[in-house]
Amino acid sequence: MNQSETSPTENCELITLAAGCFWCVEAILKRIDGIQSVTSGYMGGPLENPSYEAVCSGNTGHAEVVQVAFNPSRISLQEVLGYFWKLHDRTTLNRQGADVGSQYRSD
Repeated sequence: MNQSETSPTENCELITLAAGCFWCVEAILKRIDGIQSVTSGYMGGPLENPSYEAVCSGNTGHAEVVQVAFNPSRISLQEVLGYFWKLHDRTTLNRQGADVGSQYRSD
């Protein structure tokens, strides 16, 4: 992930999810009990530290992602993924709601 990464505490696990606009996903996930932190960033492109503007151009090959630190004794991976599937429609190629571009893919 190409932004500041959050280290989980001893009791937490990490999962990185591409779910379209990272700000929308981050805002919802960080309110869920058992999720310690949600960090937005980029994955998949060749630039090591791309800017938001560069990624928004759709020419860097990056996807917007969130890295989720969660406590599995309070919320299971299955539950985290359940929220992910409610937040993201993977059937809309390179799009999530009004956001359009390859950076919003879920691969």
